Amino acid sequence: ADLLLLSTSEPNGLCYVETAELDGETNLKCRQALPETAELGDKIELLANFDGTRLNTPNNNLVKFEGVLKWRSQKFSLDNEKMLLRGCRLRNTKWCFGVVIFAGRDTKLVQNSGKTILKRTSLDRLLNILILGIVLFLIIMCLFCTIACGVWETLTGQYFRIYLPWDKIVPKDPTSGATIISILVFFSYAIVLNTVVPISLYVSVEIIRFFHSLWINWDIKMFHEQTDTPAKARTTTLNEELGQIKYIFSDKTGTLTQNIMTFNKCSIMGVHYGDILNDKGEAIEITEATASVDFSANVLYEKKFKFYDQNLLDEVKEGNEDVHEFFRLLAICHTVMCEEKDGTLEYQAQSPDEAALTSAARNFGFIFKSRTPTSITIEELGRTQIYELLDILDFNNVRKRMSVIVRKDGKIKLYCKGADSMIFERMDPSCVDLQQITVEHLNKFASEGLRTLCLANKEIDEQIYREWKIKLNDASCSLENREDKVDACYEEIEKNLFLIGATAIEDKLQDGVPQTIANLALAGIKLWVLTGDKQETAINIGYSCQLLSDDMNEVFIIEGWDFDQVRNELLQSRDSISNNLNQRNTANNRNCSVITFQDDIVSQQQAVNATMPQPNNTNPKSIHQPSPQTTCNAQDELNEFGGFALVINGHSLIHALDSKLEMLFLDVASSCKAVICCRVTPLQKAMVVDLVKRHKKAVTLAIGDGANDVSMIKTAHIGVGISGQEGMQAVLSSDFSIAQFRFLERLLLVHGRWSYLRMCKFLQYFFYKNFAFTLCNLWYAFFCGFSAQTLFDPVFISFYNVFYTSLPVLAMGIFDQDVDEIFSIRFPLLYTPGLADLLFNKLVFLKSVAHGIITSFILFFISYGAFKNAVGPEGINLDGHQIFGTVVSTILVIVVTAQVKIFDSLSIKIALDTSYWTVFNHIVIWGSLAFYFSLTLLINSNFIGNQYLGCFRMTLSSGQFWFTMIIIVIILLFPVIAIRFYNITVHPTLSDRCRIRQRYLRKKALTQPYDPYVRRKSSSAFRSRRSIRSGYAFAHQEGFGHLITSGKIMRKTQGYNLHVPSNHLSPAILYDALEGSYHSTGTGTTRASKTRHTQSGHGNISAKASNPQQSGSGFIVNRNRIQPVQQSLHYHYYHRNANSKKTLERN
Repeated sequence: ADLLLLSTSEPNGLCYVETAELDGETNLKCRQALPETAELGDKIELLANFDGTRLNTPNNNLVKFEGVLKWRSQKFSLDNEKMLLRGCRLRNTKWCFGVVIFAGRDTKLVQNSGKTILKRTSLDRLLNILILGIVLFLIIMCLFCTIACGVWETLTGQYFRIYLPWDKIVPKDPTSGATIISILVFFSYAIVLNTVVPISLYVSVEIIRFFHSLWINWDIKMFHEQTDTPAKARTTTLNEELGQIKYIFSDKTGTLTQNIMTFNKCSIMGVHYGDILNDKGEAIEITEATASVDFSANVLYEKKFKFYDQNLLDEVKEGNEDVHEFFRLLAICHTVMCEEKDGTLEYQAQSPDEAALTSAARNFGFIFKSRTPTSITIEELGRTQIYELLDILDFNNVRKRMSVIVRKDGKIKLYCKGADSMIFERMDPSCVDLQQITVEHLNKFASEGLRTLCLANKEIDEQIYREWKIKLNDASCSLENREDKVDACYEEIEKNLFLIGATAIEDKLQDGVPQTIANLALAGIKLWVLTGDKQETAINIGYSCQLLSDDMNEVFIIEGWDFDQVRNELLQSRDSISNNLNQRNTANNRNCSVITFQDDIVSQQQAVNATMPQPNNTNPKSIHQPSPQTTCNAQDELNEFGGFALVINGHSLIHALDSKLEMLFLDVASSCKAVICCRVTPLQKAMVVDLVKRHKKAVTLAIGDGANDVSMIKTAHIGVGISGQEGMQAVLSSDFSIAQFRFLERLLLVHGRWSYLRMCKFLQYFFYKNFAFTLCNLWYAFFCGFSAQTLFDPVFISFYNVFYTSLPVLAMGIFDQDVDEIFSIRFPLLYTPGLADLLFNKLVFLKSVAHGIITSFILFFISYGAFKNAVGPEGINLDGHQIFGTVVSTILVIVVTAQVKIFDSLSIKIALDTSYWTVFNHIVIWGSLAFYFSLTLLINSNFIGNQYLGCFRMTLSSGQFWFTMIIIVIILLFPVIAIRFYNITVHPTLSDRCRIRQRYLRKKALTQPYDPYVRRKSSSAFRSRRSIRSGYAFAHQEGFGHLITSGKIMRKTQGYNLHVPSNHLSPAILYDALEGSYHSTGTGTTRASKTRHTQSGHGNISAKASNPQQSGSGFIVNRNRIQPVQQSLHYHYYHRNANSKKTLERN
């Protein structure tokens, strides 16, 4: 039951609860009884003596409760802070008393236990359609056999009825008799041919998915040691969908960033603190080696707290009242709970921001010590101060601020902190000059990617407060529109505030985020960031994680407040994209996709080609290159097209998601490389995901770490939860959970791609073997008068799909790999076949069916021709039904088992090589054949005895059988081997090239240990420049943010102008197979044409090599990241005249 808390064993009616079962959050939450009931303690008679309660109706909102308690002729407001919900666990409380409010189905736990939406993969939906098609095909075959049976009975069969006891069923009239027999035959053939319907398919699919989930759970490379958190597949039905993701929708805070907040800088009464200045007054870079401020004079300081500006601590020590008021506000205005353990203070905060600010005040000498329902105790520079707590005006997503009202020494003060827009709107007019200075500081903080809050206070007259308090009590006791009435009261008191300053909190990017986003972009996956942060902060994070770049042609910012403004801005964006594309296509006179960035296919294929062993007799024309119609020159692409980005605010998104504008918004957004939606609510996040799901034929993935991400996680095809600082609710609602965003790269590019590849291969083989098996009975119908006689032994029919052919294909579906994990991450374009459903679709299904039909046709009729009127060496007749069925079944098992290898073929020389052999593969393939021969011999032996007695022994002793088997195997397998040999040799895919390269490296033992998660840190210069290019957090006036809002982000740079694809090229493979090196310095230009780059430029270029006369003609096979900044850039490429690698370095 849900209880209203009345009293507890703790002072002031406090108790602590853990709500992990409700919302997944493991941090303790405080609940507090009314003071009037808390003082009654455990006196049950008094506790039960109240007049009653008035409550709102039961609902599923875990954070909202409204009610009124009537006691002693008074009304007391009830809210969620006084409730103990079913599913909570009491902590640090000996006992408590409460009254039952809701029970059974009315409790919030049960109200939230709604119907679970079952997510299905696109392959599942396709299979459902294909199964219906197979059933229709079965009906057609049965109808054909029915008609054929009727014709045969009319022409021939009537002469044989005299020998059959059918008088009671079949009329003697030839026509009527044929009709009845053919109708009966329809149902008989429905039974004989039912094996074409893959009844065991779904069982096999679930087994494969279960093992795929285990591979994810057991992957040590997705284990996060710092938090002791492994990756976890929370469902076993969506694994292959991970290999088909086209759109990723990501939260920012805690997902892309660490959500570990640190107090970094601040502005107090127009004075900026936090930077270290040199003799010229310029800010210098702060590194790990920079000495931090010494706080050891404060007994309760935190060793992990770092701050580098000594001036702020000096101001505190010198008694600057403005600085004191700044930290006093941080120590009072919060909802943090304080616990003392082993002589140390521990803070329990509802948000990392609040914990960081309270911690900062603590280290600067304003220490929050404890709280009661009516007081807050802090220690100000060693002096204990107790403030009477009058009211807490709590934070929510609409207010975007919180305030506390306290009384000290007879004075009532309101302390407020919140978003700058909310504070500035309520600021006293006398603070205009201070506001302008503070805005400049806010702009600077935002340019460094910091999260900001503004602080303000005011004194309240005693009489004004009393009148306001009466209004607040009346609003709090209202059962209708309580929230609106309470918010109106808050608005009334939060006016004419006096600005104190602003805080800047750093939330660093998680490790590997930029590289992960880059690799996912190369894989053809688009990332949309949906965040509640302001526009400028979101843009800055976009640059930090390289979602946005200076290479982009234009960044469109949609920030209209009404429908018409948003529509006009979207139309202008669409027109701008169209004009850019038209100009580019006209200038270059070629047809190139600028949205899919197909140039990277050429680049990555060239990277593999560069590392391929080339025999002396290799024909260069045999290397397949994509046609000019589908690809463009990679190096010219950067100059002419860098892509577009879209940034849209939450208030604009309301109109963009309107049914009249949603398609226009989607067209513009889907034409952009990057989309950032800022200031969005959880509902808007889900609506954006749903929009793409409804109108794009693409698989979506949503990833987040907080409760505000649950809606989009549930809406997307795949939901990924990150176990972070905001509890476990996102994880509990997700399909897969990981500890860091960077693990998403491995989850998709390795496990997702492998799962999709394995499942597609399995389905191709499964349908192939089913049709090859079933159609043999159809061909036999022509020779048995369409009497529904089966060709095979009933035991063989029962065991075919269960024992003889199931395990080899299961092993392939569980263990197969085309390339290893290193190549999967180094070459993200290997992921792209899943985006277009290339490996299994209706066409591939029809090819597998046709392959199975052809196999059955050749197998049946060659065997029939070989054994018709055949006689054994001892004069035994070999053309009987039993022997013929045994021959066909034996060759069938051998052929379909051999096809497992064909489906896994990779070698350019031996088509039967398997992609990834394990011991289990050997066991099941050879074991299945051995099991078939052993079991068949046993069943056809004298020990058991049946109608097939001795048939198998006579078959194996017959020369016709072995000759027929060899002929059929050659005829069936040779064309498949030849076609695949031709494709791999003449038209190899990127996957083929990677497999060959991988095999070459293994043979030469040249592979080196490779960790795809080792990331190169950006230089300080890179961070500095990128910050200048980005926006300013929480700024609302024109600053140098016009660099972004102007829509032209391009900036020309000096030095090397590297003409390469707009997004990243994959790292090269062959570092270890090269000998010799070049080191060139200077100023120049590296340009490219097709597959070769020619270095040209001006200035002195020096070469340190054994042969400095060699020309610089070659092609790039490696680049980590192109950024036109002051830093070292390394490129490895091959020379035509030497087997060497060259490094261009610019400092």
